[in-house]
Amino acid sequence: MSHSIPLRPGRLRSADPPPPDMEAPLRAKVLIVDDDERNAYAAVHALEALGHDLVVARSGDEALRKILEDEFAVILLDLHMPGMDGFETASLIRQRKRTNRTPIVFVTAIFRDEAHVFQAYSAGAVDVVFKPVDPFILRSKVTVLVDLYLKTEEVKRQAAYRQWLLDENARIQAAKASTERALRRTEARQEAILRSLPVVFHSRRAEAPFEVLFVSESVFDITGYTAEEMMSAPDFGSSRIHPDDLDMVVEKVSAATRTGSYAVEFRWLCADGTYRYLQDQGVLAPGEDGETRELFGVILDATDRRSLEEQLAQARKMEAVGQLTGGVAHDFNNLLTVVLGNVDIMGRKVEDEDRRARRIDAIRQAAERGRDLTRQLLAFSRRQQLTPVTLDVNALIRNFTPLLRQAAGEAIDLELALQEDELRAHVDPTQLETALLNLAVNARDAMTGGGRLTLGSRRVTDLDGQAGDWVCIEVRDTGHGMEPEIRARVFEPFFTTKEVGKGSGLGLSQVYGFVSQSEGHVRIDSAPGAGSTFRLLLPATQAPAQAVLGPTPVTELRGGGERLLVVEDDPQVLALTQDMLVGLGYQVETATNARDALEILERRPEIELLFSDVVMPGGLSGVDLARAARERRPDLRILLTSGFVGEGAVLETDEFPLLDKPYEAAGLMAKLHRVLKAKPRRRKAAGGRAVAATA
Repeated sequence: MSHSIPLRPGRLRSADPPPPDMEAPLRAKVLIVDDDERNAYAAVHALEALGHDLVVARSGDEALRKILEDEFAVILLDLHMPGMDGFETASLIRQRKRTNRTPIVFVTAIFRDEAHVFQAYSAGAVDVVFKPVDPFILRSKVTVLVDLYLKTEEVKRQAAYRQWLLDENARIQAAKASTERALRRTEARQEAILRSLPVVFHSRRAEAPFEVLFVSESVFDITGYTAEEMMSAPDFGSSRIHPDDLDMVVEKVSAATRTGSYAVEFRWLCADGTYRYLQDQGVLAPGEDGETRELFGVILDATDRRSLEEQLAQARKMEAVGQLTGGVAHDFNNLLTVVLGNVDIMGRKVEDEDRRARRIDAIRQAAERGRDLTRQLLAFSRRQQLTPVTLDVNALIRNFTPLLRQAAGEAIDLELALQEDELRAHVDPTQLETALLNLAVNARDAMTGGGRLTLGSRRVTDLDGQAGDWVCIEVRDTGHGMEPEIRARVFEPFFTTKEVGKGSGLGLSQVYGFVSQSEGHVRIDSAPGAGSTFRLLLPATQAPAQAVLGPTPVTELRGGGERLLVVEDDPQVLALTQDMLVGLGYQVETATNARDALEILERRPEIELLFSDVVMPGGLSGVDLARAARERRPDLRILLTSGFVGEGAVLETDEFPLLDKPYEAAGLMAKLHRVLKAKPRRRKAAGGRAVAATA
């Protein structure tokens, strides 16, 4: 049996609100508050390329007048201004309900100390930028905030459009009793509308169990039940609400008898045995002459929306943290290169008194810990330099098991449950071993009174409904397990539930970053009291396994007077590297950017090797420099170095050899020796022309 919902006869009254214009482009306004005309002009010049509306205020008073007239996506507010300063202006902005959530970025050239920065954040700032402002940084910060504003406005507009649809439907439903004749005239047209809309229209009794009186046929597409089945029993709909949601639904829907409307989202058991999130909104239709009151509403399937929102939030969080750690690692590795290099030089001199030796050893240990820290950060941000090989995963696990037993401790029983067939994957063996070690240590700490740690492997051909071929490594413990809120955050850098000093919170971040950079996935199964299982899913390969070689012992090597060109934008790193190379027996030329380096290569044909940093200013990266130098000098040996390979300098690992920062003299010497002694090989350049290259 099908039912119809009456449409209001005739045209809409002029008082009816029009629907939101969903096609109109959204624009954002940025308010720049600075009493210095030059600073304001510089900010406008930096931001005008973004295409947003830029409004300038020369004082706090003028800024307050502007925000009374317009709505702004972000406010750039100078802290030091005559009269009303930035702190007072921000306080007044935050006091207004309309602007208390508008992002404020403080800009200052004076208040750089920690106390003023803390005061700025306390006053409601989302960020603090110091003058002189780098235009690129300013544009990046404003772009993030404006994008968030525009997305919020789009969500508001879509919500308004949905609400408009609901209001229209509610007005139509409320007029049902007085428009029976119009209902018969428009029934055919309305049925077509109901079939075309991705929503379910319904009416139900206003008292529990909210018996369904009418439901559109589109309910089958969402629930798998027909309209007749939905109306087959008074409690059919409420009986399939998730038990954890039932009380909340009853409370909110029942409240419509007092408030006149309701809105609720809940899980509902569909015909296929799965729960889907349904969004139900409706209004109360007034009863006449003792008639049973009815609720008219619409139901939308919110399952995909909720899933996408959660995935988007997690992806943005992980991406933001990855960009932050990558930038920190780049600068930090430069500092560590200076520290480790100077320690190495001091260690090779004669003045080695006991106190000096202890100081050198302490500095080296601190620097090496910092180096390990940056490598974990880079692993999480998926910017580390991997050296993947095709390997037998089972063989690697068996060979690494003794170290895992030692890390787990005597109180933990370590078991292997490996698939008998050979499982091959193309991954970095060192990083895979590090990931397994981090998971083993994490499992050990979760089993405080002892327990069982199981390492398993198997082949997986279906992942979340996606066909493929993966090697699955399982690390399962019998520990205390995790709450859902803890499980959702375990891969965040520096997040840890351990006591201070018991863990850095970077172990699982390394696991996440390594697996993601290897084009794999990580899955977690864990519940309080039920232990935890981590599954590393790595893309399988049918290529033959390669032998995994251990590190080659570094012998005492020296240069033979070869002339090298060192390119490094950091002056301290450049000076240190020059001292290292001269001390190792090389002749050294230096440059601080790619353009100067190319000029030197043109003038000095006797230079045999180019040693360049990857990430450099000036528009040309070390990779760009290496390619340009190779075009001019096909016989030139090339060695690149970097602490962080950013998005703008993607390194093709088979094109040029790379030395990770921080490096010491022995490692630098060994790498240079291999590059200089390597035989040139021929490769095809663009257009088919043969070009010399080194292995």
